[in-house]
Amino acid sequence: MNACCGPSSGTASEAHALPFDPPRRDPAEVARGMVTVPGGPFQMGSDDADAFPDDGEGPVRSVTVPPFLIDPYAVTNRQFATFVKATGYRTDAERAGWSFVFYALVLPTASDSVRDGHVPDAPWWLAVDGAYWRAPYGPGSGIGDRPNHPVVHVSWRDAAAYATWAGKRLPTEAEWEKAARGGLDAARYPWGDELTPHGRHRCNIWQGQFPHHNTAEDGHLGTAPVKAFTPNGFGLYNTSGNVWEWCADWWSNTWHVPETTDTRVDPKGPSAGEAKVIRGGSYLCHHSYCNRYRVAARTFNTPDSSTGHMGFRCAATISGDT
Repeated sequence: MNACCGPSSGTASEAHALPFDPPRRDPAEVARGMVTVPGGPFQMGSDDADAFPDDGEGPVRSVTVPPFLIDPYAVTNRQFATFVKATGYRTDAERAGWSFVFYALVLPTASDSVRDGHVPDAPWWLAVDGAYWRAPYGPGSGIGDRPNHPVVHVSWRDAAAYATWAGKRLPTEAEWEKAARGGLDAARYPWGDELTPHGRHRCNIWQGQFPHHNTAEDGHLGTAPVKAFTPNGFGLYNTSGNVWEWCADWWSNTWHVPETTDTRVDPKGPSAGEAKVIRGGSYLCHHSYCNRYRVAARTFNTPDSSTGHMGFRCAATISGDT
């Protein structure tokens, strides 16, 4: 596991019975507010010199997806609260009683809740009792002043449960990258090849010296509101930085290499695996160790894992009624 990007909480099982019956949703209701991404081929992946060889970003290949719908921004605290109120859902972090929090964000009121031990190669991650989506920095923290921030401390299973309730689904990795690129071909970022064009910050990532000093030049120390910064060419916000976003696919760094219909036409990823793909980077990414805020960058985590920088956005298949 790339612990710097998100330590694993434990098991890899995808099985997770829903504690609620998903409501029937009108397709037009589901589509409301979503962005239509046009179908067709795009250049997926990267042969970037800054890529991590074990991540399997390359080779650059032509991948075709049909048109689909995707949320313009990550699911917010307010939206997730509506889901929980309607269903009584309890997240994996709540069931476990703890989640991972970046050390500099743990509140003094939560200092006694930090568990012993450190994540190998990533001591900045602390396991905090009582940390979950409503208390993102541990006991004493809350989300009352950040309803429009992305919900965090959600596992893949939590994200999939929300998507099912909303009449949506998680995007495939190919859909996510096509949408994140915003129509630009082979660009490093959703807005082009320069990280800060004309000196302007375009995403929420770490500035300064990681992990000890964040100058917060982009205006944010932790998460930013979901509509912070300028959207890409398709109207999607924050597909680089802010929070990692879960995709539907099982992880592999080699499955996509053979040029077959399965890997080049609406690919869904391997049929099984131990971890799920996450995309987009987060507010903790920094060029010195984890420049995975590049649009082709990818990594993974187990389906039950949750951290203070992991969220999601939903997708939907276009039906004849939308």
